[in-house]
Amino acid sequence: MAHNQKVKFNIIRPLPAIIPPELPPQARDPSQLKVTKQGSVEPYTLVEGPEAWYGRDYQHNIDQWAITLSETHIAELDAAIERVLANKTITQEGNYLHLINSVTKEDFPLETLGPILKEVQQEVLRGRGFALLRGLPVERWSRQQTLIAYWGIGLHWGNLRRQNEKAHLIGHVKDVGVDSKHQNPTTRIYLTSVAQPWHVDGTDVVGLLCLKTAKSGGKSSLASSVTIHNELLKRDPEIVKTLAGTWYMDRKNEVPEGKLPYYVLPVVHYHEGYLATSFNDTYYQLAATPGRHPGVPPLTDAQVKALAAYREVADSVALDFWLQPGDLQLVHNHTQVHNRSAYEDFEDVDQRRHLLRLWIAPSAEDGAFPLHDSFAELWHSTQPGNRGGIYIEGYTEAIPLEAEVGNKLAT
Repeated sequence: MAHNQKVKFNIIRPLPAIIPPELPPQARDPSQLKVTKQGSVEPYTLVEGPEAWYGRDYQHNIDQWAITLSETHIAELDAAIERVLANKTITQEGNYLHLINSVTKEDFPLETLGPILKEVQQEVLRGRGFALLRGLPVERWSRQQTLIAYWGIGLHWGNLRRQNEKAHLIGHVKDVGVDSKHQNPTTRIYLTSVAQPWHVDGTDVVGLLCLKTAKSGGKSSLASSVTIHNELLKRDPEIVKTLAGTWYMDRKNEVPEGKLPYYVLPVVHYHEGYLATSFNDTYYQLAATPGRHPGVPPLTDAQVKALAAYREVADSVALDFWLQPGDLQLVHNHTQVHNRSAYEDFEDVDQRRHLLRLWIAPSAEDGAFPLHDSFAELWHSTQPGNRGGIYIEGYTEAIPLEAEVGNKLAT
């Protein structure tokens, strides 16, 4: 498909309100709260399991749970990169790497690293919800080699999803010099150096590979959204009920044809025995800006209270750490939230903070959660392995070597 070819999308339809489950009487007494587990979760119950962790559980023993790649693993990656280039599985044209059709993880074989990547995937999907790989030689690899390696690793975790209106399969997380102070609320914050609030990404699993660190700042934080749910339930179950209701979210001007510039997606979801959370601070406030979207009401007092409580609890249970070049962080968006502190960059453009992002959709066989139909308004589908991402027709999928802003490269 040509890069500028337009394709008709579906017809606009009204967005239904979400009615949260009713609170059972026992939910109002913290001592009477029932305990359940993922796969058999009941609304307004405490969810226990490896996903329900506290920052103190991991804060001081990162070397014990992070995985450092061996020389054998790196040699396998080097060989897989060369195989891709030799087979022309990926070709380069200008700022883009283009893929042949129907690529799979078999196009990027990793004999000893592959099983480890599978274990990592299961830890993220069915275990604590996050993982950290260390030791990717990003300072030795060229940008092309790094992107191919990252793409190939991602194939072992699931299908890669589009991350913006230009169908980029790998995103560049960096200050691109446009709206650096985030004065325009429609600018996606990952393109700036300002602090990113607690949020999830628009896919099941997100990967972040660090290429360069900032001059100062840029601390990463994770928090278990399962733990946050439990703590809020014990504090005030009405907050959780509010989070399970109707929340309007802004698309920040990335609007598929035939769709409204906003959508409805609850923060807390109880669906088919699973608790899933979708928290995106700033998107709710933008959608509710007076006059921006006719038909979107202002945030209620209960919603404002719920957002404040969510931030407070997330801060109190968070795990904080600093990504280093060669670190690859993998996070399950349904059981975790993450953020990043503000940072100051170097003057030298080649030394500035730079991360690469993957959006990944694992299969149901690999452990992907069933999701409520409300996710389909943003995620294109709720089918495991074929959901998540931003789908605006008119662009073919590609991997940019450098970040793009409009028609300009960000260097």
